[in-house]
Amino acid sequence: MLLWATLLVLASASGQFATTPKPVISLHPPWTPVFQGDTVSLTCNGFRSSSPKKTQWYNGQSPLTETRNTLDVYQSGKYSCRVGTSLLSDPVHLDFTKATLILQTPLSVFEGDSVNLRCLARAGTELENMEIYKNGELLALLGENNDFNIRRASLENSVPVSQPILTFHPAEARTVEGSVLTLHCEDPRGSLPILYQFYREKLLLPRSSTRSDTGASYRFSLTEAHSGNYYCTADNGFGSKRSNTVSLSVTVPVSQPILTFYPAEAQTIEGSVLTLHCEAHRGSLPILYQFYLETSLLDRSTVHSGVGTSYRFSLTEAHSGNYYCTADNGFGSKRSNTMSLSVIVPVSLPLIIFKVPRVPAVVGDMIELQCEAQRGSPPIVYHFFHEDVMLGSRQSPSGGGASFKFLLTEEHSGNYLCEASNVGKTQRSKTVVLNVKVPVSRPAFTLRASGSQAVVGNVMQLHCEALRGSPPILYRFYHEDVMLGNSSASFGGGTSFNFTLTVEHSGNYSCEADNDLEVQRSETVTLKVTVPVSRPVLTLRVSKAQAMVGDVVELHCEALRGSPPILYRFYHENVVLRNDSTFSAKGVSFNLSLTAQHSGNYSCEADNGLGAQKSELVTLFITGPTENRSAVATGVTGALLSILGLAAGALLFYFWFSRKAGERSASDFSRNPSDLNPQETTYQNVPGWIELQPVYINVNPRERDVVYSEVRRNKGENKYAAASRPKILTNEGSPVIYSQVKVACTPASRVQQSATSDPHR
Repeated sequence: MLLWATLLVLASASGQFATTPKPVISLHPPWTPVFQGDTVSLTCNGFRSSSPKKTQWYNGQSPLTETRNTLDVYQSGKYSCRVGTSLLSDPVHLDFTKATLILQTPLSVFEGDSVNLRCLARAGTELENMEIYKNGELLALLGENNDFNIRRASLENSVPVSQPILTFHPAEARTVEGSVLTLHCEDPRGSLPILYQFYREKLLLPRSSTRSDTGASYRFSLTEAHSGNYYCTADNGFGSKRSNTVSLSVTVPVSQPILTFYPAEAQTIEGSVLTLHCEAHRGSLPILYQFYLETSLLDRSTVHSGVGTSYRFSLTEAHSGNYYCTADNGFGSKRSNTMSLSVIVPVSLPLIIFKVPRVPAVVGDMIELQCEAQRGSPPIVYHFFHEDVMLGSRQSPSGGGASFKFLLTEEHSGNYLCEASNVGKTQRSKTVVLNVKVPVSRPAFTLRASGSQAVVGNVMQLHCEALRGSPPILYRFYHEDVMLGNSSASFGGGTSFNFTLTVEHSGNYSCEADNDLEVQRSETVTLKVTVPVSRPVLTLRVSKAQAMVGDVVELHCEALRGSPPILYRFYHENVVLRNDSTFSAKGVSFNLSLTAQHSGNYSCEADNGLGAQKSELVTLFITGPTENRSAVATGVTGALLSILGLAAGALLFYFWFSRKAGERSASDFSRNPSDLNPQETTYQNVPGWIELQPVYINVNPRERDVVYSEVRRNKGENKYAAASRPKILTNEGSPVIYSQVKVACTPASRVQQSATSDPHR
């Protein structure tokens, strides 16, 4: 027998193989196939490494025990190897055959290689001549030389399998479940060896892969699941070929059918629809189903697809009795178990009514619910519901109605109904509505300011709400028992009243709730309206006409408006001198013993927690005693140099004033100091609407021997006069708040006098 050889010609190696390293298996001797009894040595050619690595061999998916890189093989198989953690090598198919004559080829060659094919006979076999064929066509007579050379191999030199043929044994396409079926697949002309595989609906059958020289078979016992389409494939390494598809239908005898009722109760209500369902869980289609009541046939149906069949009808009293069904698919009829059915008369739609002592019903009244069904087989059970929550149940053993009593509460308002049932059939009445009136409870009264405190100008919200009481509820709001307004809440809940706070809104507040069943008044809530502080006024009082070192000055700070307590802070050149808190509306004062360093700008601040307000600046200039004026002048000279620009302005004013001095009458009000207390000088700021700013100047009229010292108040146009520089005085109605006549001194002393009397910024 000749074993056909497989010649695998690969494409050119240039650029055709992946760069991922994996071992390569070589054969010695380098031929396939080989005779049974011979041995082939496989070598797993791995990669050079500084340390030896273990080799793992596989036959198919099964690992072998050999760990060396060489494996001696003497049986057919699909061999592969792995070195260390490398990728698995490409498999090598070895076929050990019992044939007497084989055509051996290299395992694989590349396109363009020179290839020798060797025709080899088993030892002891005598042959007259040898011939070599390709695809059934004679290529050459080998004679004594058993080698055939292909000088330049190409893809055309491979020999592929033809389309295999799949057959069934027995050959019937319809076979009864439980019988044995054999599948046979054979390729008539492909090069050996050939791998055969069997498939059902594109799924490989278990253990169906077989390598054979004469075709392959697959044998198994049939079940219902084996119905479907079958095919096989043949592959000798040069491309797989698939057979035509063959269909198989496994016939299954019917099992005993099962009869069921829908609904499933053994007692069923007259007029309801009953469905009988008959189904055999196993059995090949088509199946004939028949339904019976006692011995009378009710219906019959043949099923070609799906599972089971049904019969549906409306029940009358005559349908009480015993039911069964049968199933038959040509392999014997099977009958179901018997089921009994009892048809009863259902209750009719019940009627529910209320019985109350008065209308409308009020919390605390006793109410009676009555429910009755005009038809129905006793006993009848009645259930009473409020908003689908069951209140209770009553039974009527001989027919008629039933009642249920309870005391009304606020929660009993809502929808009521009842149910009547007898032996599984339930009828529900129409819904009736009960509205339970609830007198209002004492309302809760709250005050809500738009800010964290009740401050003048904020919006105050009065909210009144009775937690209980049937709507509509009329709410009235009161301040000191005088009604402010009213509002109605049509759907329950509370209502609110808003207004803007003034000082007059301090006092007692309350509200009233009225729903025509009762009037309730809230508790009284006291409101105290807080007033933010106004801009304070700072006043400086000294005992002499001219503030001098050693004098005591009284600083007084007062905010004309603002809720106590008020915290006052005194500042000298923005440095805190003192702070005091008072509940009095007259402000606070403190005394300060003057030194030369106390000259400068003074201010105060008022704060009652609603925002601090700062006064305007008051400037105080302090002089030393006459005998010490030289020293004072020396100290002031530096300051005069630093405000040279202001001094120039004062000089211009001096010339202007000298020209005007002779023109003014001695009785001019602005030159008359009689309005002031000659024993006390007062420096103060006043509210923004009549802001008066003290200005200190020395005036030397045309007569050089007299100097007038004056302090005037100017009416400021700017609200924030403290942030502006003092203005030059004019003659238009500026009252003199300080005046003193001094004798002119020597030129040297005049310089000193000018330095100490320069206006203070």
